[in-house]
Amino acid sequence: MPILVRTSALIAIFPLALAASAQDSKDHDPLFSRNEILNVRIEAPFRMLATERPTDEYTTAKFSYTVEDGNEIVLDAGIRTRGNFRLRQEVCPFPPLRMNLEKSQTRNTLFDKQDKLKIVTHCQNNSPRYEQAIITEYLAYRILNLLTDISYRARLVRITYVYTDVDRELENYAILIEHKDRLAERIGAEVMQVQRTSIDKLRPDHLNLVSVFQYFIGNTDYSPIASMAGEDCCHNVSLFDVADEADYAVPYDFDLSGIVDAPHAFPNPRFHLRSVRQRLYRGRCANNGQLPASLAQFQGKREEIEALLNGQSELTAATRKSAQRFIGDFYDTISRPKSVARKLIKKCI
Repeated sequence: MPILVRTSALIAIFPLALAASAQDSKDHDPLFSRNEILNVRIEAPFRMLATERPTDEYTTAKFSYTVEDGNEIVLDAGIRTRGNFRLRQEVCPFPPLRMNLEKSQTRNTLFDKQDKLKIVTHCQNNSPRYEQAIITEYLAYRILNLLTDISYRARLVRITYVYTDVDRELENYAILIEHKDRLAERIGAEVMQVQRTSIDKLRPDHLNLVSVFQYFIGNTDYSPIASMAGEDCCHNVSLFDVADEADYAVPYDFDLSGIVDAPHAFPNPRFHLRSVRQRLYRGRCANNGQLPASLAQFQGKREEIEALLNGQSELTAATRKSAQRFIGDFYDTISRPKSVARKLIKKCI
């Protein structure tokens, strides 16, 4: 089907910041090599997609964007809905999407080597709070990228949605997420498809780092070893096998985290948390020996993390202040040994 595209000392202590077999990420995929917002246009039957929510078959769409010389790239695409929680109409009236691109059409374009791309959408039309949630979730991906290359890359885009089945257009922010196959190639790994795994099979330094990251953003909606019924492992985590090494568990989907604080977010009832803004550490006790290095990694990246947040001009003053306060609380905790012992070490599972 034709398709449319647009489209330090600390490192020595913590070697996983760069995968030994990974390519230079700046040269891997053009789409994710730059961070400025990309303006794109998608023409598709969005009313049908929002109503029927097909997850198996793609429907025809047109995708376009303008390149630096002023020329417009217009390509064919396939588009469908995707997801679990956000796919529910009562949760998100505007569904999350997946776009299918024809690699032969993406050659020598910004979307070179891209195939299927997840689109994290705004969930609800005409909602400034959801718009801010998209931008903050994008920053969560960028922060994890600062900590380790073994993480999904993301690109913030501004999409004009042109409804072909009703006279309507709307514009909003969205996130394009690196496909797991592209991540696997970038880090020299293979995507795993298993029903579940065990902690002893996962690389402890990387797993502990991402566990601290999940605590940092205030997220408990994940599992590195198990999945929901009928799905490949794991819940909001992808597994990657690297030859002669332990496996990597790479997280995604951060909409239920405290730093994003999306309108639809709520804490898992079994944890008895007041809100998603209340942190709960879900790191593994077996990896507590990795905790000092993980916390050192966060301390070493604090200035870059704060600069990333402060430099995202699309955030409102209120959203930025809320995120700054949330991040500050994390750093207050990890700067005090007694707090680390009480809130992380003793809360491990």
